[in-house]
Amino acid sequence: MKGKVFVIGLGLIGGSLAMAVRHAHPEAVIVGIDLSEKNIQLSRLLGIIDDSVSSLEAGACDADLILLAVPVNETVQILAKLAELDLKRDVLISDAGSTKDKVVKAAGPLIDKGVAFIGGHPMAGSHKSGAGAAKLHLFENAFYLLTPDETVEEGKIEQLKEWLIGTRANFLVVTPSTHDRLTGVISHFPHIVASGLVKQAETYSKENELISRLAAGGFRDITRIASSSPEMWRDILLHNRDVLLVLMNDWLKEMENVKELVENEDSEEILRFFKDAKTFRDDLPTHAKGAIPAFYDLYIDVPDYAGVISEITGYLAQEGISLTNIRIIETREEIYGVLVISFQTDVDRIKASECISRHTEYETILA
Repeated sequence: MKGKVFVIGLGLIGGSLAMAVRHAHPEAVIVGIDLSEKNIQLSRLLGIIDDSVSSLEAGACDADLILLAVPVNETVQILAKLAELDLKRDVLISDAGSTKDKVVKAAGPLIDKGVAFIGGHPMAGSHKSGAGAAKLHLFENAFYLLTPDETVEEGKIEQLKEWLIGTRANFLVVTPSTHDRLTGVISHFPHIVASGLVKQAETYSKENELISRLAAGGFRDITRIASSSPEMWRDILLHNRDVLLVLMNDWLKEMENVKELVENEDSEEILRFFKDAKTFRDDLPTHAKGAIPAFYDLYIDVPDYAGVISEITGYLAQEGISLTNIRIIETREEIYGVLVISFQTDVDRIKASECISRHTEYETILA
């Protein structure tokens, strides 16, 4: 496809989207804008964009596709500004935010002018940020939710999919309200719970400093998502307020039920509670990408002696397997292995497990 693509926000998501568009449509001209001069310079240097502009008007008025890859609050503000511009009649506009209902409503003035706005949410991410972290395959096999307004023609949705075909994502079309409920259940609310667990540990750590030391194992792993951007999650909670309030009330009822079971020492129902949770969790897809970016960790049961880490990483280096993080666990209740190595993909993790098994007798667990 030929035309001009205007990318607003050249961080991890915006940069990766631009790379995917370029890969599939090399004849397209990609122009970007970002508040960070560093992101702009990196994007030009890495060939992510062809050119940059200093104003929305300069980039948007002759664009065939406009992609917004900025926080949801900024998205709402930018949509209002775009509605005031003289855009091309057949321009396509989409965003990449984590909430959709309020964003699609904010696009109302654009939609009233006949502009096709299709909300979008690529469900992939990384622990890194900025244009330098952008990757062509960031969205590969990930779910990419599209939330068009009811007035958007089917042809426009297919056109957007064609523009974004280079993401190699799995596109799903849902209503904005359905999107917010789905992501509320399996992404937004879990972040609240994880942060709540961490806050509780913080409170108890003031009474006993051993809390923070013991939390370095499994507790740290199950609450990893609490390390996400506080500003981003503040905005998500405010934008998805109604859905999350319902989920919070449902959660409180669930916890009250568990509390009652414990108070009554109801052994059978307590067992049922954990069995039901285990059954549902064990039936979840193991290799598919979901709403929360997966952590590809490999647990290795190694003896604690000098040089064991360099031994393991040496084997991985020999076979060209890249890792993103490595650490030793002290508190290992229900955690297998003393050494934990993180990888960017599940493919790398499996390769690493096979590599270590070939070279050593250490047990590896893909937990």
